[in-house]
Amino acid sequence: MNLNQVTIYSDKTNETVEFYERLGLKRIVDSLPRYARLECPDGDSTLSVHEAETRAAGSVPSSNDITLYFECEDLDAEYECLTALGLEFTEPPTDRPWLWREAYTNDPNGNRICLYHAGQNRLDPPWKLGR
Repeated sequence: MNLNQVTIYSDKTNETVEFYERLGLKRIVDSLPRYARLECPDGDSTLSVHEAETRAAGSVPSSNDITLYFECEDLDAEYECLTALGLEFTEPPTDRPWLWREAYTNDPNGNRICLYHAGQNRLDPPWKLGR
């Protein structure tokens, strides 16, 4: 099994697509303002942004309360590039006790975005089960 597609439901589809394009994703399907699909620059994963549909009670779903993780080979260079483009981060690149280096920002829907570098520690940390 391979997770290769995530969909975000949003009431700010245009702004959300523009945000992920600034992160480096490439739009491959464009039916805005209803829907767009973007391809990650590395690997074969895709991210869709879908217009939040009105619920029966008449309310539009708010943020999905999720965190999306995008691994960067050189997190510090990526951070510098994105801040130069005007992207604001809530946390700069920081080394974590779980051996990842992470930086955080938010998309226009309030979803947390973590840019990180874990290298082999993502799938093979020193405390991996079965060692």
